[in-house]
Amino acid sequence: MENSTLKQTTIESLIYEIRGQKIMLDRDLASLYGVSTGNLNKAVKRNIERFPERYMFQLTSDENLKFQNGISSWGGSRSLPYAFTEQGVAMLSSVLHSPAAIQISIRIIDAFVAMRNYIMSTKTISDELEAIKAKLELLERNDEDNLEAINDLSEDMRREIDTIYQAIAALSVKEPMQKEPQRQKIGFKTQNSK
Repeated sequence: MENSTLKQTTIESLIYEIRGQKIMLDRDLASLYGVSTGNLNKAVKRNIERFPERYMFQLTSDENLKFQNGISSWGGSRSLPYAFTEQGVAMLSSVLHSPAAIQISIRIIDAFVAMRNYIMSTKTISDELEAIKAKLELLERNDEDNLEAINDLSEDMRREIDTIYQAIAALSVKEPMQKEPQRQKIGFKTQNSK
């Protein structure tokens, strides 16, 4: 089981993206199938009607430069490599008639499916994170609006409280009392009490 997992990981590392499509190069496929690149391409050319351009296309010189790392000028292919899409890889199993080719094709298709599932789950998570980010930004804006409203309310309240304190202060200032004229005491007068 570990060997098949290791091979699956190896296969996934050989899947590239060109022209917005996931592809595998003819030399990598030939290596996996255990045939030469020339023999793989000959088998494809004998059955070219099974490989429309959406299944297989030849790289341009610029595209090929991305894959030139590590290839000497004396070795490697003299012609531009072919790129096979997932459907093209599936079609290869019908062109290469060995049981090993069928098993390798199944593993390769599984690798394409695993990558697609990973990309979809990553996109789903990314979409969910974007939604959370948008909600947080909305909450932050609402918080700012609320704080601004509280500050406005606080300023209004401070003014009203100042007004109340001024009114209380005005009421607490006592005016000097005028001396009231002395009234005559009511009651019975004795001679001593004049």
